[in-house]
Amino acid sequence: MDEPKEAGDTTGPGGTPPLPFRAAVDALRGARLRPQIEVEPTPAPKRLAPYAHALEAAVVDGEDDLADGRLVLLYDPAGHDAWRGTFRLVTLVRAELESEMAADPLLPDVCWSWLTGALTARGLAFGEPSGTVTRASSHYFGGLSERPSASQIEIRASWTPREGLGGVPDTAAHLVAWCDLLAQVAGLPPAAPGDASVVTLPQRRGPQSR
Repeated sequence: MDEPKEAGDTTGPGGTPPLPFRAAVDALRGARLRPQIEVEPTPAPKRLAPYAHALEAAVVDGEDDLADGRLVLLYDPAGHDAWRGTFRLVTLVRAELESEMAADPLLPDVCWSWLTGALTARGLAFGEPSGTVTRASSHYFGGLSERPSASQIEIRASWTPREGLGGVPDTAAHLVAWCDLLAQVAGLPPAAPGDASVVTLPQRRGPQSR
C-alpha cells in the first residue's frame, strides 16, 4: 500500500450533499492503494442517481497502462428498488489479452468470479450484483495489416454495498477490492503474501502505450 490517492468529482442536485454520501466520498478519498495503481478524478454521471462520485484508475508500469477502469458511486437518499439500498457501485474494467486466452470459453465466468472474489476476499458484504463480461478481437487488413491482432476483455458490473453505521458503506474497502480486480486483470502479483484475491494472468500481451 502507498500514500492515499485522491479521486473525485461529485455531482448532486445542488446545496450540501447528505451526510452519508459525504462520508462515503471522504472514505474513497482516504483509501490507501497499491503504488502501481493511479487514480484520477473524472466527471460523474448526472442522470443515474441524485448524487454521484466518479474516479478512473490505471495499472501503470512505467509509461504503459496494463489495465484501466472507472468506478462510480451512486447515492439515492430515497432508496432504489433495483438496488435494494441507497448506494450503488458501478464499474468498467478493461485490459488487453493474448488471443489464445481470449478464446478460452471459461474466461467470462472466470472474470466474473474475479470481481465477486475480490469483494469476498476483503470481507465485504454486497447484494444485487449484475454485469457483463465481453471479449473483443481486432484483426487488421490493408494498410494496417502489419499490426498484430489484438484481444480485449471488458467487465461492466454493478453491486450494492451493504451499509454500516449511519447508513454508510465501507467505500474505502470496496475501492481497495476494486483495485484488486484491476491488478488481477493486469496480471500483477498478489498485493501481499498469501493474498488469494489477486491471481497472475498468464500469457499477457505487452503493455499498452499511454
